[in-house]
Amino acid sequence: MAGEVVHYEIAATDLERAKRFWEGVFGWEFGPSMSEQFDYRMARVSERSGAALQPGDPGHPNVYLDVADIDAAIEKVRELGGQADDKQPVPTHGWFSACKDSEGNAFSLWQGDPSAA
Repeated sequence: MAGEVVHYEIAATDLERAKRFWEGVFGWEFGPSMSEQFDYRMARVSERSGAALQPGDPGHPNVYLDVADIDAAIEKVRELGGQADDKQPVPTHGWFSACKDSEGNAFSLWQGDPSAA
């Protein structure tokens, strides 16, 4: 479904503490880091959605919303007065675009695509 939350990304200054919190509140199970460059830990929330912890300044989470056609969604965001970066690949997983709505609220678009390079 278009607009479904598929990924919830949380910045934390203490990843172990944040991991204990989110696992304790919702029972999410975060795996080991998925990146050699920085600590990025993911948990499956449902069959189609997940959450991630990463180092950074806490504030607002980054929410990724599912779209069937990321190019068309980027165009629509821009047409309706928002801002959308050009799409970027997450190799073997899909495409994303960092956006802001017409009021300046940040969100990201996501289109799953195992052929993304």
